Amino acid sequence: MAENKITPEDTTAAQAAPGTASAAKDAPVKKKRRLATLANLVGGGILSTEYFSKQLPLILLIVFLSFIYIHNRYAAQKQLVTIDKLKKELVEVKYNALTRSSELMERSRQSRIEEYISTEETDLATSTNPPYLITKE
Repeated sequence: MAENKITPEDTTAAQAAPGTASAAKDAPVKKKRRLATLANLVGGGILSTEYFSKQLPLILLIVFLSFIYIHNRYAAQKQLVTIDKLKKELVEVKYNALTRSSELMERSRQSRIEEYISTEETDLATSTNPPYLITKE
């Protein structure tokens, strides 16, 4: 087997000739930049890039906040639907209460009570004396 020995002449020759292999080793290494192609996106290669790995916490935060936003919007819409149903029910109950109140007022009028008493043939009659206040002596 052949031994690779570097002699001082080789090092000076490499420094003198920048196009040689040893000069390429000393030069800063450029990273290959992956292009965001469709195949790279679909294949998942973009997930392994350095830029993506540095931005991962920010991306996760944005996704998390988006989920919260969507949930809050859905909850608000659900509450609005509930509020609308309750408003309709409240109007219905108010109308029902108004109807019952008017029926009660109609039945408790003095003329209606007198009419009811006269049809039932009872001994009750309307008082001819006005009411008076009882005082404590």
